[in-house]
Amino acid sequence: MQITTLSFENMHNHGELFANLFRARKESFIIQKKWKLPEALGMEFDQYDTPQSRWIAVHEFGEVLAGIRLTPTTAQCGIYSYMIRDAQRGLLDSIPADLLEADAPVAESVWECSRVFVSNKTPMANRLRVHAMMIEAMVKTSRDLGATQILALTAASWPLWTVRCGLDTRAVGRKVYIDDGYYQCVAFDLSAKLH
Repeated sequence: MQITTLSFENMHNHGELFANLFRARKESFIIQKKWKLPEALGMEFDQYDTPQSRWIAVHEFGEVLAGIRLTPTTAQCGIYSYMIRDAQRGLLDSIPADLLEADAPVAESVWECSRVFVSNKTPMANRLRVHAMMIEAMVKTSRDLGATQILALTAASWPLWTVRCGLDTRAVGRKVYIDDGYYQCVAFDLSAKLH
């Protein structure tokens, strides 16, 4: 298995991997979870897939097993910034505006993690390893980008896997029901484990 951090700057070096990541997102979010999201050419995308973001793909033999999108909280594209902040500002009908305890941060040291998935095609025997690889890559890439904190809207079961991954995580919002389950905003502190 391999891990690749993709950007608009380097995607040409990785063949079909960037497109395959968006195809795997469609499979995960639109087909499996039945979320109503934009799609074209067999790929899922939204207004946050801009040159400001980075994408992490865990892949093997051209097949994407898992993925994450990272977006700086300083991002701006038209009226949009990043998903959690835009939900709080009332720009996203599908996510409650009161998902955070405080105002959504806008800081170079804080990045948002979104569109996290592990493909249903990933064998159960490999899922823990794939998940661990994905989280490790998220932390490394975020630090390389200058982040000391990651903000995420994740499944409310987050304490089960963050402890296992050794992440310093705390809830920063209430549990909210969205589409297929309960979710909660959490902050990952990257400053404690710099090595």
